Amino acid sequence: MRIEQKIGQACLKGTSSRSKGLSEELKNEVRKGLVGAILNLTDPKLVFEIQKIAVDESPSHIPLLFGRDVIHGYKTIFPIPLGLAASWDIPLVEKTSKIAANESYSNCFNWTFAPMIDIARDARWGRIAESPGEDPLLASRLGVAYIKGFQGEDPSVPGQILACAKHFAAYGAAEGGRDYNTVSMSESMLRNVYLKPFEAAAKSGAATFMSSFNDINGIPASGNKFLLKKILREEWKYDGFVVSDWNSVTEMIPHGFAADEKDAALKAASAGLDMEMTSLSYANHLKTLITEKKISEKELDEMVRNILRIKFRAGIFENPYFKDREKFSILTAESLATAKESAIKSCVLLKNENQILPLQSNQKIAVIGPLADAPREQLGTWIFDGNKADSQTPLKALQTSFGQNNVFYAAGLSHSRSLSEEGFAEAVTEAKKADVILFFAGEEAILSGEAHSRANINLPGLQEKLIAELSKTGKPIVLIIMAGRPITLGAVLPNVKAVLMAWHPGTMAGPAISDIVKGIANPSGKLPVTWPKEVGQIPIYYNHPSTGRPADPKTFVAIQDIPVEAWQSSLGNNSHYLDAGYEPQFPFGFGLSYTSFVYDNLKIEKTNLKTNDRLTVTANITNTGNTTGIETVQLYVQDITGSIVRPVRELKDFVQIELKSKESRTVEFSIPVSDLAFYNDQMELKTEPGDFKLWIASHAENGLEGNFKVE
Repeated sequence: MRIEQKIGQACLKGTSSRSKGLSEELKNEVRKGLVGAILNLTDPKLVFEIQKIAVDESPSHIPLLFGRDVIHGYKTIFPIPLGLAASWDIPLVEKTSKIAANESYSNCFNWTFAPMIDIARDARWGRIAESPGEDPLLASRLGVAYIKGFQGEDPSVPGQILACAKHFAAYGAAEGGRDYNTVSMSESMLRNVYLKPFEAAAKSGAATFMSSFNDINGIPASGNKFLLKKILREEWKYDGFVVSDWNSVTEMIPHGFAADEKDAALKAASAGLDMEMTSLSYANHLKTLITEKKISEKELDEMVRNILRIKFRAGIFENPYFKDREKFSILTAESLATAKESAIKSCVLLKNENQILPLQSNQKIAVIGPLADAPREQLGTWIFDGNKADSQTPLKALQTSFGQNNVFYAAGLSHSRSLSEEGFAEAVTEAKKADVILFFAGEEAILSGEAHSRANINLPGLQEKLIAELSKTGKPIVLIIMAGRPITLGAVLPNVKAVLMAWHPGTMAGPAISDIVKGIANPSGKLPVTWPKEVGQIPIYYNHPSTGRPADPKTFVAIQDIPVEAWQSSLGNNSHYLDAGYEPQFPFGFGLSYTSFVYDNLKIEKTNLKTNDRLTVTANITNTGNTTGIETVQLYVQDITGSIVRPVRELKDFVQIELKSKESRTVEFSIPVSDLAFYNDQMELKTEPGDFKLWIASHAENGLEGNFKVE
């Protein structure tokens, strides 16, 4: 290959997500071998046209990759990734991404920019909607499931597409929850939390990685040798290729890390970034940099070798024209059934006072709120190819399930941000006709996702005021939230009897929510993120380190407990907020059910362990209610004393079980002691001897507690 064609393989070119055409300029670039992959080409006829140019007319006859952001479904839209994470159902997540792969392949895409496996501890960050939540173990298992679904055992098999683990790395820790922002953290924190899902992705065979927009300790990810060379290549032995995020190479200029486009190309290529997305620094400057001996042609060869290795692995040399794509249909009955199942399992029941849910089939219900019949909004962020015409809304499903005559509807607000009270009177009138109010609240899809961070995460617009007005009717209110993040509910919770978090549930939101409300389905979702009371508690997460003065309910002093003209002192002597306390609204792993589960009879096989042993622990779980239910049983461990401060708890395993009424089962966890290892201040991965606590629990703040020792 000539040097120009080598550089061409490192160039991902294309158009915006809305563009439909194919320019003559792009055709000519492909003809000359100056393009390695194309983004957002959505017409199969055009895909075939330009692929034929690449295969037949380019100097090296190398086929192109065709990429698209298929994040939580292609045409069949599943819950947003944060919602899918709330299912804690790993096989189900794999199934959703396989369906997304099949549908994408049918329309001539063979590469997706998913999964996003950024740890997210800040609900203000818009992209928390795309994340797997705050826990590295859950995120790792979800990431591997997505990759398996997209790629299968062999990504060259028709119907499978290449995955891309993003965003490498620590993008979810952007300062203040502001997108694209700076990240400052210790290397031990980076390794012990934020890199774990990426290591799992690399070892599971993720074909590609994407560098993130942010800088980490002053070095932008797209020019970060520590991340791209030392960790990814040297330590993890990764053999796929790394693509930049959109324009992130040239964005190192406004970062203040690169002087100009040429300097950006130099720093990205020197760091080990293989392919540049959309910006043109490689196309414009790599050849000159090689001529000037600032980059060696050997370095370029390694970049191209990484890209071609994946192209061969994807089978596009043998199958450049999407063989058998007609065998894969969109929006099939099976796909819609999976979308409904995933929406049901993603819903988290957060409150259910006096067991108001499920409703009786003969109850009259008022369906109120801006998200009750909003087919576009229920799909959520990143659904370029989803169609609101395919959505089944809650209003329509409830009318079918409860009967037209038993459902009274008024939106009350035209959209989630509305500041008009014009619809309040109609909403109150309809509510008075009913036995119970179902209020569909939340955010429009555009209020979360990339570049949509919020400083306040309460219900936008006048939703809180409308709920307050409806509460004056005396009718019980069931709050159903559709949003891309946790919502602060301090002003709302006293006025509602139940809260169901549905996230943005996707195409089948309506039938899923209707089945839960009616009791046909029993909610089983568990929170993948800690839910704050107030935005001022953020960042808030369960696996935090302790402090020298940890929060203590026995000594906690609330703001109203302080006497007027009190003597200046360190009241409470612990770490908390006077006005918000120290507890979240709802903890990580929390989720109610229509039944109840009792945990008992904790047993630890061996309480003194050596580093090559396994920690084996059991407990009995009993369904003491009257309804079959699914419970996610969680194993947490605390390393009490370490060479660096350790978290108060860490999730080490989990399992889902389904129990019939009064059924009991013994759940066993068995993990190698090596799973207790962490990176110390010398960046050594070690399991340190000492005392440990463990819990078998239903969420991160409860559980059966035991102790063991590692010698």
